[in-house]
Amino acid sequence: MPSRIYDPVAARVFFESAGRRETVPAGARFFAKDDKSNRILLQRDKMYLLLEGEVTLASGDKVIGTVSSGEIFGEMAAISHMPRSASAVAKTACTVVGLDDRQLRSALSKQPAFALMLMSFMIGRLRDTIARLRAAQVLEQADVLDESAAIDPKCLAELSGRLLDDPPVYFDRRKPILQEGQAGMRMYVVLEGTVAVSIDGNLVERLGPGGVFGELALVEQSPRLASVAAETDCSLLPINRAAFLALVESSPEFAASLLNALAERLRRLTSRLQ
Repeated sequence: MPSRIYDPVAARVFFESAGRRETVPAGARFFAKDDKSNRILLQRDKMYLLLEGEVTLASGDKVIGTVSSGEIFGEMAAISHMPRSASAVAKTACTVVGLDDRQLRSALSKQPAFALMLMSFMIGRLRDTIARLRAAQVLEQADVLDESAAIDPKCLAELSGRLLDDPPVYFDRRKPILQEGQAGMRMYVVLEGTVAVSIDGNLVERLGPGGVFGELALVEQSPRLASVAAETDCSLLPINRAAFLALVESSPEFAASLLNALAERLRRLTSRLQ
């Protein structure tokens, strides 16, 4: 999981706070493409930290990448509960620590700052994916993601109670809210109505109540990746960077919801390249 802020030591502390080390022989399969968790048989998707060894990632018969010691793999399915997009096989004997979704939330409660590392990594992949879509001139063909991953209603009520310094803001139908490329000072949670997210003028996502947007700029303190406009009259809860960092530190549910939203966005856009 290469990232300019990624720290393998912090990753090991994070994973071992809720998971345990496992030894995997060469040739063993961690998971297969299109695998789904099976809650009836109590089989749950895991993400892994590779402590020793090497792992091969493949799509069908094509090798699409390798994982080296100190890197994370399999995080998309563990976070979003969607089918695996690749297979992972131990190229050599490996030592790993795995976390399922419950263990991930437990680890986030103990090491909340690591959520920012995961978010930064996923945002980097989003930016790379959008650049590849632009180069392939298929961004305008991307499916629109309706009512994507949202903040849980209980979590949203908690947010509203904590953020009294930032009251809801209102936008009339068709009014712009954010502009691509501008500096980001706040993220938003949709309380009422619907907003439309676009990149290069192409609609890529539609968010209803509980939907979140603008968080990418707060994580990286970088220019906005997309434009957002009110599709209907809408009410939004603004969250500034200080409040955002405090919520990540204090609410594993909030951090997990944002990670889920990022994973779903990344998966939908990446599918256009396949």
